[in-house]
Amino acid sequence: MGLLDKLSGWLGLRKKEVNVLCLGLDNSGKTTIINQLKPSNTQAQEIVPTIGFNIEKFKSSSLSFTVFDMSGQSRYRNLWEHYYKESHAIIFVIDSGDKLRMVVAKEELDTLLNHEDIRNKKMPVLFFANKTDLRDAMSSVKVSQMLCLENIKDKPWHICASNAIKGEGLQEGLDWLQEQIAQSYQNNEHMND
Repeated sequence: MGLLDKLSGWLGLRKKEVNVLCLGLDNSGKTTIINQLKPSNTQAQEIVPTIGFNIEKFKSSSLSFTVFDMSGQSRYRNLWEHYYKESHAIIFVIDSGDKLRMVVAKEELDTLLNHEDIRNKKMPVLFFANKTDLRDAMSSVKVSQMLCLENIKDKPWHICASNAIKGEGLQEGLDWLQEQIAQSYQNNEHMND
């Protein structure tokens, strides 16, 4: 724990607790991304496919994250909706090298965005166009077009090209997400004044 963390603790400035859902099809890189975001001394050396879901916790400078890493296997996707209500943000991971399943990813995204517990929330959605290191990978712009992200008008969203194994693009995405969550907390506090 750094000096600023200790100081803010003494002053009673607790970190905001944030629940984040990490969604996407199986084998898109969700668990690898979450693993990279954790402190290096707590990272897993070997990543295995997620069965059901995993819960990971890590802290950034201003937020304390609880991330629900949900399995993307088709038989587990119906579990996602049980976590929508308590979530403050969504990370949606796309395998940018998997053109064949882009249609399935779009269907799952549309179902998610139209769910009653998500539809009316202004929660930020961060997209990682992952696996950009693959030879046939699509650019984040192409992924954005295939998923019709420009149609998302009622939520802040951002797409980052990423390579989860090397950690590329992850900090940019996390910085954007933190900024959006901080703004949403400020707006809610002003509404309560």
